[in-house]
Amino acid sequence: MTFRPLRAVTVLAAAAALSVTASTVSTAHAASAASTHASQGTDRRTPRIVSAWADAWNGTDPRALGALFTADGTYTDEAVAVTFRGRKEISGWKARADSLIADVHVTVRATRVEGDRVTVRAVYSGHLKGAPRPFAVPMTTVLDLDAHHCRIESDQDHYSLATVLSQSGLPADWTPPAG
Repeated sequence: MTFRPLRAVTVLAAAAALSVTASTVSTAHAASAASTHASQGTDRRTPRIVSAWADAWNGTDPRALGALFTADGTYTDEAVAVTFRGRKEISGWKARADSLIADVHVTVRATRVEGDRVTVRAVYSGHLKGAPRPFAVPMTTVLDLDAHHCRIESDQDHYSLATVLSQSGLPADWTPPAG
């Protein structure tokens, strides 16, 4: 795991809950067909790998998210400047997010498929434990897929941590409790 400030590691879980995955990798295989049909432009259908990713974030099994990635896949949460490598670390990130954020939810609004890259516009929402209010912020995720579009090689989540904290009623320098 690499990160900028140590504060990012603590805050990362608050922001990290944004990712999502599917319960089965075989479901993700169907992403190949959806991605192939939408080689450029905005796809009217959500590629299955994206649905699986969202389902994993919205679900309760952290391993479901990790299972969507290649063995050496990376997950980067740009808001908290942290990167996780491999299925085990990615699953751990989801578990940490679930421990810090109640009702973590990702709602996919639009996708754009270009070759092996899928750009996802979504809403990331939840309730930081101990915060007075829940949050719901726009997020953009860039997924780079393997050649068969069955697994994620790289995930980069982009959203505003400042907005998450503000909507939650927390100060800009808030960090989650250790644990």
